[in-house]
Amino acid sequence: MIQIMLVDDHALVRAGIKRMLVDVPGVSVVAEVDSGEEAIRLCRQSRPDVVLMDVNMPGIGGLEAARKLLLSDPTLKIIAVTVHGNEPFPSRFMQVGAAGYLTKGCGVDELVRAIETVHKGGRYLAGEVAQGMALSLLPGAEESPFDKLSERELQVMLMVAKGWKVADISDKLCLSPKTVNTYRYRLFEKLGVQGDVDLTHLAMRYGVIDQV
Repeated sequence: MIQIMLVDDHALVRAGIKRMLVDVPGVSVVAEVDSGEEAIRLCRQSRPDVVLMDVNMPGIGGLEAARKLLLSDPTLKIIAVTVHGNEPFPSRFMQVGAAGYLTKGCGVDELVRAIETVHKGGRYLAGEVAQGMALSLLPGAEESPFDKLSERELQVMLMVAKGWKVADISDKLCLSPKTVNTYRYRLFEKLGVQGDVDLTHLAMRYGVIDQV
């Protein structure tokens, strides 16, 4: 039996994935949590074989949680299940040792195939993700300005680009408003934009967020 932990800050997403897997032979959801911190804490108790992890979550986020989990247990298999299919997210996640990367548009067959593949020691990338990663490595490919951002900067950038207010970002990420604003201005400087609107347009141009 392959034991699964679900890590996503949206209860409806966790419920949907759990419902997809409930009738799959040989697969059992043994734990579900809403943050990377909780995943780290509960992983020691539930001992899952495979962790299905969202990328952008409150607190330390999926990338840092995956890094810490794999440092603690290098045999753990982690698959990103996220809306962020474009670079730099897949490369960042795979670089820390994740075993797979799926988008939330995948079907149950692909999800099960990914789980079984990584459980056997392989790696699994959704087709569109693998294509995007390959294209980004071709000579002459346009480099994404978002590659230079840290994990926390990526978290803040996504929220700013989606129109979140500073106070809401502060509450969600457990940061002071002053710290959030510091990140915002650092993002503007690194990305060469003049404000939130320019940041959103740049994110849409590079496919980091969908059209809003």
